Amino acid sequence: MPTVVIPPLMRKFTGGEENITLPGATVREVIDNLESRYPGIKERLCEEDRLKPGIAIYINGLLTRGSFLERVDTDAEIHFLPAIGGGVAEPSH
Repeated sequence: MPTVVIPPLMRKFTGGEENITLPGATVREVIDNLESRYPGIKERLCEEDRLKPGIAIYINGLLTRGSFLERVDTDAEIHFLPAIGGGVAEPSH
C-alpha cells in the first residue's frame, strides 16, 4: 500500500502520525482513504474536486501534475507539500 508522508503543519489532523500507509490506486483514492481515517484533512488539501492552489504532490520524489487521476504504485511514497510563503521585506533606505 502507498505511504503518505504528512508534513509537520498537517500532523494535527493525523494525531501526530508522520507516515500513514493506506490503500489507493490513484491520488484521489489515497486522499479519500486519508479523509476516511482522518476526517478534515481533505479540506486542507482540496477545494471542490481539485488540489488547492499552493499544494504540490510528489510521488516517489517526482513532482506530479497534481491530477487526482494520477496512478499510484502499491509501494509509492506520497508527499503533499504546502507552499511556503511569507518573510519580511528589507526596509528601503
